[in-house]
Amino acid sequence: MNAEAPVSHKDEHWLATGRRVFRDWRGSRPFWAGLFTLLGGVPIAYFPYADLRLGNVTIAMATTAGAGSLIIGVLLITLGFCLWFQQSMRVFAGIASILLALVSLPVSNLGGFFMGFLCSLLGGALALSWAPGVPKDETEDADEAAAEAGAHELEYVPGPRSETDPQEPPHEHAESVSFEKADATETTAHANGGRNSAG
Repeated sequence: MNAEAPVSHKDEHWLATGRRVFRDWRGSRPFWAGLFTLLGGVPIAYFPYADLRLGNVTIAMATTAGAGSLIIGVLLITLGFCLWFQQSMRVFAGIASILLALVSLPVSNLGGFFMGFLCSLLGGALALSWAPGVPKDETEDADEAAAEAGAHELEYVPGPRSETDPQEPPHEHAESVSFEKADATETTAHANGGRNSAG
């Protein structure tokens, strides 16, 4: 045993504690979906208002739909935060981010030069595919309950009954059933031979 290993959480370094807490927080929500959606909104909202300077020349990338680009970018950033803090909205946020990414292609400089479009599309797809996990204890309890239910179902497996089985009620029409089967086989045999039994 390592003498320098922490015995309890109080003995851990604050970085290790923070990393563990962040990992637990990240695992309980669609973190990557929210991150990609949030990052997708930044270039969509930024590029229509940005100026590119090449020496003494200033190139303005503003379009007539600058307000639309700003609205789409802000909505995508808001949806990214909603995915982090409101997991119940993940289906709505995923569909909305995919639709906003598609709308940003004609409205906002080809979706922020395809950077915002691809990030938002990926974030929406991740949000739709994410599902909350089941804690390990509940999963084990469910497996044990299913195993017990299966064991109870297999306690009595009926087998072939013999003629002297006391549990089987006497069959009143056993002889008529056997005669019907015999007639059916004879008729089938004549039909297979191509002859009509009535003739």
